[in-house]
Amino acid sequence: MHRLLALLLACLALNAHADTVTICYNYGCHREASVTFSHNELQQIHALFRHDKTAADERQDIARAIGRFESFAGRQTPIYRDKGGNANDDGVDGRMDCIDHSIDTTAYLRLLERRGWLKFHRVLPRIKRAPLLVDVHWGARIIERETHRQYVVDSWFFDNGHPAAIFKLRDWLDGASP
Repeated sequence: MHRLLALLLACLALNAHADTVTICYNYGCHREASVTFSHNELQQIHALFRHDKTAADERQDIARAIGRFESFAGRQTPIYRDKGGNANDDGVDGRMDCIDHSIDTTAYLRLLERRGWLKFHRVLPRIKRAPLLVDVHWGARIIERETHRQYVVDSWFFDNGHPAAIFKLRDWLDGASP
């Protein structure tokens, strides 16, 4: 009985270090799912940020972290099927458009912020660009604490699990892509 109780408490302790976010997919957030990141997965992501000395270092690690979050979420949802852009996965369960990517990336960024892992940036609301009236695109957004420069974190361009692209806000608004 004592062993069972100890095992139960150990499992609860591990879950206490897990974190859950709601993600969406299938274009326009047609489907939603709760994804729980394990203690081990979160530690892998946290390790990316431990030695950041500059805001630029942190942005590189944000890009990598977004790829890892997507990869981990793909183990629990069909988003592992998502391909960069919209043309290569049309009709596939788990496909993601820029709306899905910007919402999910913002959720991952908020998790990083909530855990205190972002030293040089804060998370802002998503942003929309429309360089041409019919070319609307969404991205997640961060701001550097010291300089107040804004950046867009955009994972839509790549297959699931690839590090996100990060652009200066002005460049992204002008239509930048990798």
